[in-house]
Amino acid sequence: MERVSHQAQVFILSAPSGGGKSSLARALAENCDRVMTSVSHTTRNIRPGETDGVDYNFVDVDTFERMIGAGEFVEYANVFGQYYGTSREAIVGNLAAGKSVVLDIDWQGARQVRDAFEDAVSIYILPPSLEVLAERLSARGREDDKQLQERLSKASSEMSHFNEYDYLMINTHFEDALLELENLVLNGKCPTSADNFDVGGLV
Repeated sequence: MERVSHQAQVFILSAPSGGGKSSLARALAENCDRVMTSVSHTTRNIRPGETDGVDYNFVDVDTFERMIGAGEFVEYANVFGQYYGTSREAIVGNLAAGKSVVLDIDWQGARQVRDAFEDAVSIYILPPSLEVLAERLSARGREDDKQLQERLSKASSEMSHFNEYDYLMINTHFEDALLELENLVLNGKCPTSADNFDVGGLV
């Protein structure tokens, strides 16, 4: 098991699809030179506007499975039929340089990272309501009605794991959520503990 100094720490950021975790992670890294986002590997196709090596490291299935066999991933999962994974090198290299690392991963990956980095801090981001989540997913324009319903169904299942996390945040307004995240990562000011959070009708 690997330990992380207080100066350079691993932060796990999870949310259902459309919850805003990727946007929050990117904005946090842009606002602070002491924080880096880990660029995950994936087998899914690159989308318009994405850049290989910036948004994801796009690889084929054979390459990804070779990396699994070589033990190169600290976590990986199959999501909607595509592999996603975080390389160990991407985390350890940044920590060695004194940079905190924010991981944009799901609950399955979060479990694996906590096993590898015992000091990792985990944060789950929730939408203010399922209706708002549906609106955000629809606004992205990536899925047809059937795919949208599949993502909403999976979102409910994913959110049921919120109590495995250290802290919870509600992403009602992006700038407010970003400020709350910065206060935690940079200043140690903690948002709501998962143990004391009322999720209402979300899960």
